[in-house]
This record gives sequence, C-alpha cells and structure tokens, in this order.
Amino acid sequence: MRRAVVAALALFVLAGAAAWGQQPPEPSGYRMKDYRGGTPATLTGARVVTTVEAAALWKAGAAFVDVLPHAPRPANLPAGTIWHENPRMDIPGSIWLPDTGYGALAAVTEKYLRDGLAKVTGGDRTRWLVIYCMKNCWMSWNAAKRALSVGYKNVAWYPDGTDGWQAVRLPLQKADPAPADVE
Repeated sequence: MRRAVVAALALFVLAGAAAWGQQPPEPSGYRMKDYRGGTPATLTGARVVTTVEAAALWKAGAAFVDVLPHAPRPANLPAGTIWHENPRMDIPGSIWLPDTGYGALAAVTEKYLRDGLAKVTGGDRTRWLVIYCMKNCWMSWNAAKRALSVGYKNVAWYPDGTDGWQAVRLPLQKADPAPADVE
C-alpha cells in the first residue's frame, strides 16, 4: 500500500512539474482577465521576438510601443498626502500607450491606441511595430493582436518586454504616458 501511495505521489509531482513549465495555448480572442502570468509562445500573424531580435529591430529603427498600465494617483488620498509615482523605464524611442492592452477597450482607449500607433509609425502600416510590456504580461499580447486586427502588417510581439531588455543591460529611459491627443 505504501509503495502505491509513493508511486502515485511521484507521478503527481512529475506531471505537475511538466505542466508547470508549459506555456498556455494561444486563445482565439483577447485575454480578458488575469493579465499577469504565463503567456503563449505564439501570436498568429505576428512575429514573436527574443531580446536579441528586439534589439536588432530597435537598431534598425522599428517603432516600439509599451502598453504597461499606468497607476494613477489614488483618488482617496487625504489632502496634503505626498504621493510619488513609480517611474516607468522604457526602451528608448518608445511611445507609452498605457492601459491599451486590456481585452476589452472603451472606444476612447481604442482610439488612443490607434492614434498612438499611427503616430509612432508615421501612418505606415507596413513599418515594423514592436509591442511590449513586461515579462509574463498579456497586455502586450492583446495590444499586438489588436494592432494586427486594425491592419498593421509587420507586428512583432516582444513577450519579455522591459524585463528582458534590462536583464541584458540594454539602455532604458524614463517614460511618460503619451498624451491623449497623440495625433
């Protein structure tokens, strides 16, 4: 009996270890919740790039778009409370279009994304567009999928984002969200 329990436990541990290292499958639609976690290895229609490939695209002049959400000043802070925003360090030359990677976007947020993409590409839907956030962030996956859906032809999804960029000591710079009237 004890041997059977030990064998069953060993199989359970091995199966769990194997599943833990797997990436989730690519969904057919946008990710609608749980935006931080393992991302798929693919994005149909996009080129999934490593840090080395993203750096090569950056050096070649590709347009870079960060979609990490922006945490606003909490509305319930008492008057006189000092609040310091966490700075966002970005890949140099990027445009930061916060909150545009959610699965469902309000019309104004979708317009903000479309206008930002048009600005950073100069309206050229064939220009390389590299969309990123942080490692294990579905926001960039959703935004890259949305860029494809509105007609961008050369979309690269960089799933390691600024975490991967920083890990190999590539340059970063402080970023501010693009204004709502990015046109």
